[in-house]
Amino acid sequence: MTPLATPFLPLEGNAPPTFGVGSFDSRPLFPSEAWLHGDTAHLAWTDIWVTNHILQAVIATILVIAFWLWVSHKMKIVPGKKQFVGEYLYDMLRNTVARDILGHDYKTYLPYIVSIFSFVLINNLFGQFFLFMFPTFSKIGFAWGLALLTWLLYNGAGIKKWGVLGYVKRMTVPAGVPVALLPLIIPLEILSNFIVRPITLGLRLFANLFAGHLVVLVFVLGGTYLMFVSEPIINKVAGGAAMILAFAIFALELLVAVLQAYIFTVLTAQYVSSAIAEEH
Repeated sequence: MTPLATPFLPLEGNAPPTFGVGSFDSRPLFPSEAWLHGDTAHLAWTDIWVTNHILQAVIATILVIAFWLWVSHKMKIVPGKKQFVGEYLYDMLRNTVARDILGHDYKTYLPYIVSIFSFVLINNLFGQFFLFMFPTFSKIGFAWGLALLTWLLYNGAGIKKWGVLGYVKRMTVPAGVPVALLPLIIPLEILSNFIVRPITLGLRLFANLFAGHLVVLVFVLGGTYLMFVSEPIINKVAGGAAMILAFAIFALELLVAVLQAYIFTVLTAQYVSSAIAEEH
């Protein structure tokens, strides 16, 4: 494994590989003496904020910027291959997400829609890329951080258009609801629109990436253990089958990586649309 992601400890003698939730722990790039000695009470700030997973997110940011600069450089009327790829992705996000969901206001939010899809997709694909082998959003802090940005965006968009009081009223008092039901409806709407949305948005992304990566670990490490540590021949055969099935799991995870990036982007657009819509 590479320095950026080491999902299990090396085998020692006949000991099985160590894997599980500990495989998802971040490691500091510049560990302090406290971290090296297991002194969690005196960790340096670099142990927490300068880690392998933070580096992944930074690399993803650089790749997003570099990709869109590259495909948009020296654009021509008749596009070449790189321009075609960029235009295809841009048109897909503009037409099927931003314009169809946001309507005539879509141009204001299109840069964020393109950026968020690109960023989530690259971080998800890190789970299949051999230099990383770890999807960044299988760390829930990253998923909730991105959900917080979406929360700030759609609430900010609503407040900008309707004002604070007008926006809160539109998001908590649905049109046509009888006055007698408002004491029940208003708390539910507050819970749904301001609390549940960002939590479920982050959890959905995290849970899919976490579960998928954990399944990959089980198949790969379990197959490795059965093939090279376990003695009975039937176990070695089962280990070989598990390793073969791991490739199918990787293919499934590739689909999940793309799908979850798209779902996150679509939900972001829908939340913004609900905040600025003329009627609810």
